[in-house]
Amino acid sequence: MLEAKTTTYETAVLIGIINQSQDEEKSKEYLDELEFLTYTAGGEVKKRFQQKLDVPHPKTFIGKGKLEQVRDYVEEHEIGTAIFDDELSPAQQKNIEKILKCKVVDRTYLILDIFAQRAKTSYASTQVELAQYEYLLPRLAGLWTHLERQRGGIGMRGPGETEIETDRRIVRDKITLLKKKLKTIDKQMAVQRGNRGSLVRVALVGYTNVGKSTLMNVISKSEAFVENKLFATLDTTVRKVVIRNLPFLLTDTVGFIRKLPTQLIESFKSTLDEVREADLLLHVVDISHENFEDHIESVNSILDDIEARDKPCIMVFNKIDNYEPETIDDDDLMVERSYQHYTLEEWKKTWMQRQGDKVLFISATEKENIEEFRKKVYETVRDIHITRFPYNNFLYPEYDAYTGDEELED
Repeated sequence: MLEAKTTTYETAVLIGIINQSQDEEKSKEYLDELEFLTYTAGGEVKKRFQQKLDVPHPKTFIGKGKLEQVRDYVEEHEIGTAIFDDELSPAQQKNIEKILKCKVVDRTYLILDIFAQRAKTSYASTQVELAQYEYLLPRLAGLWTHLERQRGGIGMRGPGETEIETDRRIVRDKITLLKKKLKTIDKQMAVQRGNRGSLVRVALVGYTNVGKSTLMNVISKSEAFVENKLFATLDTTVRKVVIRNLPFLLTDTVGFIRKLPTQLIESFKSTLDEVREADLLLHVVDISHENFEDHIESVNSILDDIEARDKPCIMVFNKIDNYEPETIDDDDLMVERSYQHYTLEEWKKTWMQRQGDKVLFISATEKENIEEFRKKVYETVRDIHITRFPYNNFLYPEYDAYTGDEELED
């Protein structure tokens, strides 16, 4: 007889600040995302704390009174982890741990922890390990109780190197080793990309959990891992796809997120090379998310960082089946109509209209408008291909003019 499996979640509290660049509404949104990150990492949020501060406190990030309030709650409810929405300095983390007497984690380390859980292949594991070591190096002093200065006495006189310095040297050596390993793998992956021939390369990019892997499964008939959690996909997946009789390569990449740790952008350089070297980007957006415009900005910012913003791009607004605009009663004269009340048709008449025919509205799970999506991708890939190889023009007719088999098998 099978026993019921119980999942135990680590209890946690979330802490964020409200300032000029991050008002109360924005701070709440960030904490919502942080809660989803915590759930993905295996934690359960019991309470949130927010404080209005012009700038974070240099020693404790939040004020003394608020920190005492958090400490009282942590002690009373036996909370295991305090999670801060912004990156803490090593000194701040050490000071907060002394006061709260529980594990203190910031947004950066939480994302790194999720990446560590999700990494399946040797390459992804090496990338995450490098990012973790680079994050931990300046924080070694506060992480382990055995890292104390060497004591005097018999048998304790060494060559003069303290234990903390020894551990730092070990970590630095490990970072150097991992960088060499990644450099070797990067060369191998560059060769693999070079061996893919002259096929047009299409890359799926977008915020995390917008449905990129689901869309890839629909269009490529593959079985990429899909889950309603953040960063379900870490390993780059490349599939050969044939629409009508036109073949191309489709790449599913790691999702982006606001405040993405710089360590991850650097260590995932080779993964992002797939985006850099793509001929066409499919920017997938979860239109059912109330702040999808901010998500678009975040993705565009990271595309700027990796110098991939100027590539041909199609905006694919996914999850239209989940989109529900807020409603206003006819007799309600107090609520002002805003973008949150727009229908999909009204959204199409906003800034999206300026994108011309480079905008699509689909549902990958319900397969709504998938035929329109396939047609647009086919036409765009065809244009890229016949520009590169003009003599191949006759091989790939217009989408509606194709009279062969419906679709060749991948």
